Amino acid sequence: MKFASFLTLLSVTFPYNNAMRIDKFLNAVNITKRRSIAQDMLANKVVSINDAVVKPSKNITLGDVITINYLESVKRYEVLQIPTTKSTPKSLQSEYIKELL
Repeated sequence: MKFASFLTLLSVTFPYNNAMRIDKFLNAVNITKRRSIAQDMLANKVVSINDAVVKPSKNITLGDVITINYLESVKRYEVLQIPTTKSTPKSLQSEYIKELL
């Protein structure tokens, strides 16, 4: 199999731009500082997607609403875009999520 056809097959089989694990997403868009913190929050049922408590392996997609129940407040974010890199600059956070009131 030629390399170009392999890349085409790979992009069709694994659409990296359409979904991402919630624990990776929280870290990539700078909601949490480390992925382990995101995993702890998910294990303690602090994070929900579209009003359903989820596990760290749950994939998020465009338009999902992420709710984080902190001790003294609740934050809600709408997913605008899925990052293609492991981390994004904090200055570009608004391209990936929108905080809902």
